[in-house]
Amino acid sequence: MKCNFFYAIVEYCWASGGTMNEAAMAFIGPKPALIPNDEYRNRQSRISSQLRTDDLLIICASEESIHSNDVHHPYRTMSDMLYFVGWSEPEAVFTLRFDEGRWVSALFVQPKDTLKEIWEGRRPGVEGALENWPVDEAYSVEELENILSSFIEKSNRVLLRTGIQSSVDRLIRTSIDRRDRARQHFGSGPVSIEDPSARIAELRLRKSKHEIAQMRFASEVSSYAHIAAMRHSKPGRMEYQFQSTIEGFFVYAGTSGWAYPSIVGCGENATILHYKENNDACEDGEIILIDAGAEFRGYAADITRSWPINGRFTDAQKEIYQLVLDSQYAAIDCCRVGQPYTAPHDAARKVLAEGLVRLGITNQTVEKALDMEHGDLRKWYMHNTSHWIGLDVHDVGIYKPNGEPRLLEEGMCLTIEPGLYFGAWRPDVDCPERYANIGIRIEDDVLVTSGEPDVLTSSCPKTVEEIESITCQPF
Repeated sequence: MKCNFFYAIVEYCWASGGTMNEAAMAFIGPKPALIPNDEYRNRQSRISSQLRTDDLLIICASEESIHSNDVHHPYRTMSDMLYFVGWSEPEAVFTLRFDEGRWVSALFVQPKDTLKEIWEGRRPGVEGALENWPVDEAYSVEELENILSSFIEKSNRVLLRTGIQSSVDRLIRTSIDRRDRARQHFGSGPVSIEDPSARIAELRLRKSKHEIAQMRFASEVSSYAHIAAMRHSKPGRMEYQFQSTIEGFFVYAGTSGWAYPSIVGCGENATILHYKENNDACEDGEIILIDAGAEFRGYAADITRSWPINGRFTDAQKEIYQLVLDSQYAAIDCCRVGQPYTAPHDAARKVLAEGLVRLGITNQTVEKALDMEHGDLRKWYMHNTSHWIGLDVHDVGIYKPNGEPRLLEEGMCLTIEPGLYFGAWRPDVDCPERYANIGIRIEDDVLVTSGEPDVLTSSCPKTVEEIESITCQPF
């Protein structure tokens, strides 16, 4: 764990005369190399090896969404498109088909258009896509219906996740439903459609070294953003001011911004799992909980830290914080090859239940407190400890194939995020007064390796001593 990350930044800042952000970037280091086209080609080969020669795989990019009038919501393409091609422009369609003895990849893209480019920005166009992206063919989306129809006509089964581009869905459905002479005589055209999501999820579940490099950079950026928020701590500051500090550094560091809407909650808001308003003042004596992570080249980081807004834990806050931290350490230690996916959750719950008994929060036994239906732990800890992370912050991959917990493998990435939430505002529980409105969650991103778990977010401080030393800095 890089527990001296903050102090190294401070020392560098003073020595160089630069800003804290500049110093942070010096320690984060340069952006990793782009994922090479050879890797994208390999991914395409891996999925094609699972297909029949009369299959047609279609991956659609999401369409742009209108915010109001001529203002769009910020665009982010579908993760499967990023995974197979690395293409981030709207309206794109990727296909994979078997033709003349080999698998052929094709990409339909927005064509070059000088007027639109003057207003909206440059486009790679068909020529750029063919020259610089890992595809064999490229076409304009204006040709999509005619060319894609010819691909469809030669297929027997179409693999498509529907509901992304309605025009493609209609084209496939029309082709399947068609009952003309060509189909009757020659059997041309598809007879079935299959969602390829499960196949693709299995490929995406195990990260390559190039993917890990992107995730590590996003994690380092996110770690410093949390450090900056800790330094910003002061009673009276608004939740959205912390949000701006964190998300501002995401952009400063060259990421695409947040990987998910930031959660910034003080006091009782820290006990709301997905609190999103971020508009209350932070009062002296309260805990602030921030769940925020950057996205870099499509890959997400996901960090949660909790700390006292005045820089000093009370005894009660420290008791709960240390309990959650101990449970996280136990869970991280379970992130090893061969362990079931449920092992981190089971380990965290056991430590938390033992702590509730020790602190007198429950008079149940540890075994009873762990009961999923009647145990007291569920009152204060109501979510899972882990989820996959990658191109989606809640990444794809079945957790229980064939009904049994998946065994962890090298290259899998998951979050570890136990917590305790004592919301005194809740009418469904009797909240212990000593711990009223204390909400603690500690979350890191962990890579399963052949050896020890690799905590990608280890640069983000989390011990009581580290946090208090940072939040009490005078500058």
